[in-house]
Amino acid sequence: MKRTMCFALFAALLLAPAAAQEKPNADINAKIRQEENSRSQIMRTLHFLTDVYGPRLTGSPSLKAAGEWAVKTMESWGFTNGHLEPWDFGHPGWVNEHFSAHIVSPVKDQLTAEVIAWTPSTNGTIVAQASQIVLPERPTSAELASALASQRDRVNGRIVLVGKHTFVPVTITPPAKRRADDQVRAQYDPNNPNAGQFGRGGRGQNQGPPPPMTANDINRQVDEFLVANGARLRVNDAAREHGQIIAFSNRTYDPAKALPTVVLRNEDYGRISRILADGTPVELEFDIVNKVYPEGATAYNAIAEIPGSDKKDEVVMLGGHLDSWHSATGATDNAIGCAVMMEAARILKALNVQPRRTIRVALWGGEEQGLLGSKAYVKEHFGTAESPKPEFATFAGYFNVDSGTGRIRGASVFGPDAAAAVLREAFAPFEDLGMMGASATRSRRSGGTDSTSFNEAGLPGIGLSQDPIEYGSYTWHTNLDTYERIVLDDVQKSAIAIAAAVYQLATRETMLPRFSKEEMPAPPLRPPQ
Repeated sequence: MKRTMCFALFAALLLAPAAAQEKPNADINAKIRQEENSRSQIMRTLHFLTDVYGPRLTGSPSLKAAGEWAVKTMESWGFTNGHLEPWDFGHPGWVNEHFSAHIVSPVKDQLTAEVIAWTPSTNGTIVAQASQIVLPERPTSAELASALASQRDRVNGRIVLVGKHTFVPVTITPPAKRRADDQVRAQYDPNNPNAGQFGRGGRGQNQGPPPPMTANDINRQVDEFLVANGARLRVNDAAREHGQIIAFSNRTYDPAKALPTVVLRNEDYGRISRILADGTPVELEFDIVNKVYPEGATAYNAIAEIPGSDKKDEVVMLGGHLDSWHSATGATDNAIGCAVMMEAARILKALNVQPRRTIRVALWGGEEQGLLGSKAYVKEHFGTAESPKPEFATFAGYFNVDSGTGRIRGASVFGPDAAAAVLREAFAPFEDLGMMGASATRSRRSGGTDSTSFNEAGLPGIGLSQDPIEYGSYTWHTNLDTYERIVLDDVQKSAIAIAAAVYQLATRETMLPRFSKEEMPAPPLRPPQ
């Protein structure tokens, strides 16, 4: 009995130093706060990524240049192994170089619009009569074909408004810009049985049964009809308030399969639609110059790191997607996420702390086209739980920011409850900055943001939720997503909390807890092809 007790006491004494190392380091945390509050580089980084290199459409020269600048900047901070890591995008790059639009009859005025990516130029200024075709709601392919055929006489030689004007009501009660502390605490409370009811925030949820055709299928069928019947240009309604425009892409990535296409602000679209409804002819003028870059078929992720010491083969990653849509300079989505993550790592390097594990920053391309850059990286370096590569075993977590300028409020990690407990403890000293906790998820379904590329592989992706500010209501993917929409105090708070959590994961005795082979959730079923 006494020998057993002595052995247990001896073992406890041996483990005590290791256990102490698992606690957040209050001195380091204080220095992290001081460094960021005194010498922040976030807005300088944001300026270059947005004002100088924005927009940063996947495959475009500006995205590659932004990645090169980020690598060079991180190397100037003392990071090592900086490089652009190529992956196969498989489509040419595309850039809109010039655009103008006017109504020239029966009135003269400038129009506000954005060009759809991967659509062709007008090959000079075109002036043509406007017409409008109406699409059925939730059609089958046959119903859509019939509706289009019945309006064929409105298309040839015309600038075609596709769809009825959308009435956008005045917003009487705008959405809250901050989430209440008690709501966020409840979301990340490990003892709250209803914690799962809370969503990520800032992004809509699809509800109801799926329509017979996807929006992409409808657009493709409409494009084929317009091209075959001699239309000159397609105009879509932005269908958003206050001049907001979201312009995505021709999903075939082949300009020959589409017309020159723009998204017109709702207010201009409505004006033209109402004049046409009066029976008054409308004449419009457009000039669009787009350029295709074949070399854009190879895209890049930007990588740099702070090398570890005794556990340097183990890696803690942090990052966000560097690509953006092309209607603005991509500040809240997601230059600021990249700037915050670069800043969090810069803080640690500036403090000259020595992480035990390697800290690696990754800025992804192709997120907006389907998490392509991060998926390519995970496939190349880690494999999956079912078919792992050597680096799979030494991966210690990936932190991701991708929901705008709002301060981070909580973390969701793919892994067992013990992983969330480690993050909860690491973030606990930053409740005064709005960080309220962490929760675990078992979902391996990818989508929405790059942390899920890691989850899908069976690796600990760490998604960080944020205050919405104006993300879902004004800036997400819109022509208003610019430098001016960033709240400096919020992003500094995010950088501070993330730097501390990254340091904790990079210096603790053991890696972030992960599912064992036996506990690993099954990957999601693939839909039949």
